[in-house]
Amino acid sequence: TGQAPRQPLRRCLASGAVLPKADLLRFAVDPEGQVVPDLGERLPGRGLWLQPRRDMMEKACKKNLFARAAKRQLRVPSDLVEQVELLALRRCLDQLGLARRAGSVVVGFEKVRAALKADRIGLLLQAEDGAADGTDRLRALAQAVGKGTAVQSFCDAAALGTALGRPAAVHVGVMRGRFAAALRGMWSASRVCGAVRIKETGLGAQPKVSARGHDDKQGKRSQAAVEAEPAGQAAAEEDG
Repeated sequence: TGQAPRQPLRRCLASGAVLPKADLLRFAVDPEGQVVPDLGERLPGRGLWLQPRRDMMEKACKKNLFARAAKRQLRVPSDLVEQVELLALRRCLDQLGLARRAGSVVVGFEKVRAALKADRIGLLLQAEDGAADGTDRLRALAQAVGKGTAVQSFCDAAALGTALGRPAAVHVGVMRGRFAAALRGMWSASRVCGAVRIKETGLGAQPKVSARGHDDKQGKRSQAAVEAEPAGQAAAEEDG
């Protein structure tokens, strides 16, 4: 039997650690000499690599590590870290939208529960501002039935819903197959979670609820109201 191909290695500019490319974020230099994120690893030229952690990116910016590695003067945008977070989030949501259009996504408490019972879910996504009762019940079901199901708490219900063409989504199941595998790769702790601050809960872990609240004066529900909402009510709104 042949051995698995060795993964290409790259050195993190900030930590000096030599790691597989899959565990690093790539940056490139545009024709104007500005550092730009290259999460898809498609831009031409020499890559500049960092571990996907905010402190590593901030260190590289503060200590001019991009210019040192490139051996020339470069311009580093002041919002580079925020650019990475936004691009990584958009990349994940775009992939989720593709999965929906391919018919590989179910949304809503009851539909996700039924798919979990049938062991069809490869990735369970839960909005971080969803009611704890509903998220706890589905997480427990995933642990009991879907032994290979990854569970992740990700962004808020509004952002998750936007990717799925609806006002909000709290419980989202991605069917086993290439889309679930691709999303799990994008949202792995080594690749994106450090940049976007997605909280991968893992099966059996205690749920992590976002501390971010909402401004009721703007017509949005407060965090306390979301948590206090019965699971059935949240599911009914989501499935509507």
